[in-house]
Amino acid sequence: MGFDRETLREAVKTHGKVTRVVIAAIRGSSPREVGAAMLVWKGGQSGTIGGGTLEYQATEAARVQQSPTCLSRHALGPDLGQCCGGAVTLLSEVYDLKSIDALDDTVIARPTAGGDMPLSVKRLLATARAQGIAPDPQLLDGWMIEPVHTPTRQLWIWGAGHVGRALVDVLSPLPDLAITWVDTAADRFPADIPAGVTVVPAANPADLVRHAPVQAEHLVLTYSHNLDLELCNRLLTHGFHFAGLIGSATKWARFRSRLAALGHSPAQIARITCPIGDPSLGKHPQMIAVGVAAQILRPARQNDLKKDQSA
Repeated sequence: MGFDRETLREAVKTHGKVTRVVIAAIRGSSPREVGAAMLVWKGGQSGTIGGGTLEYQATEAARVQQSPTCLSRHALGPDLGQCCGGAVTLLSEVYDLKSIDALDDTVIARPTAGGDMPLSVKRLLATARAQGIAPDPQLLDGWMIEPVHTPTRQLWIWGAGHVGRALVDVLSPLPDLAITWVDTAADRFPADIPAGVTVVPAANPADLVRHAPVQAEHLVLTYSHNLDLELCNRLLTHGFHFAGLIGSATKWARFRSRLAALGHSPAQIARITCPIGDPSLGKHPQMIAVGVAAQILRPARQNDLKKDQSA
């Protein structure tokens, strides 16, 4: 969890001034954690601080907020129609492009009610810089501290057909994924691209494999079996953390044979997962997307990724 500066910037570019509401502190139980945030503008919003009456009231207050910064405390009891039994402190801040440009690149620390930076905050920031470890989001002596959000996982989606579009719809809201979306031409993609998704039209998509980080994760689902095969071939030569291929058991049997003929060993070929998703959910694009998303997001996969990053 961190301060998603780029999503905020895109929202401001699209909607004008935007109010960011973040959970600054928690006492007892809460529907979301410290650092959970939503963006609110006239006529719309994105993100969530937990839903329910708390979010509704915070959204309404954000739309009429006049001061640049507002700190408020809320008991999560019967008055809000919630039974968490705890209390949350919300920080609401109004942003425009100028105020976003003034934000720090790594850790954003700012007062909630003015005043000089206290020694406790200076020490926390100095320790974070010295150790290279981002501090947890927190409210400390009247100052809100949040690390700038940086996606931890690079996901490349090869193909912008029905399944590719469904996958992007399902996965793009997740904060830890930076998605690169590749297909053969610009008109293969939808008109509206979600924030945080980089679209790359390329006449020869397989030529882009060499530009992918070796720890990237890949989902191969183009309109062409020949292109799918060439992408698998290039990925096995290049390296990856995870590679999944859409297709049937018959398709994969043919691909294994062809990849072996291209010089890849059985152990190398076995690194590619095929089929992907959960066949029991059916073949509707959204059902395939749900199954694939569950497959790449389950905790065991995340733990594997953390081990690789710490090695």
